[in-house]
Amino acid sequence: MFGTISSGANAYSKVAVETGVVAASPHKLIVMLFDGAMIAVSTAIANMKAGDIPGKGQLISKAISIIENGLRASLDKNAGGSIAANLDALYEYMTSRLVQANLNNQPEMLNEVYGLLKDLKQSWEAIGDVPAAVPTAGAMPPAPAPDSLMPQTSRLVKA
Repeated sequence: MFGTISSGANAYSKVAVETGVVAASPHKLIVMLFDGAMIAVSTAIANMKAGDIPGKGQLISKAISIIENGLRASLDKNAGGSIAANLDALYEYMTSRLVQANLNNQPEMLNEVYGLLKDLKQSWEAIGDVPAAVPTAGAMPPAPAPDSLMPQTSRLVKA
């Protein structure tokens, strides 16, 4: 008649994630992608050690999908220059290591990718959710907002 407690918890969790995605800034979305990939890799390590081959494969596929279709696809190679190119190569490397780990049942490769994801996530979090301001040559900084309590210069003209 009623759903199980775990199905209710899963539905609640799904709604919470979807709500978080809708309300998240682009910066937060990248952090969420790192979190999702790290969870998939760490759970794949546990499944690999437990001998759950189908579960391991599904989770590694999920991590690859997050890296390729989320993190790597979000790179702006034109605006990002060498940083974006280096990240692209690193994401490609991680994907390759995940495939090799899956084929050869090597948890140390999964640990390596997990460590790379963790380091990148920490770096991304250190950047913060601050928009980058790029000054243009010769541009004047914006004038401060007038303070209504400061004395104002007279606008009266002597005749």
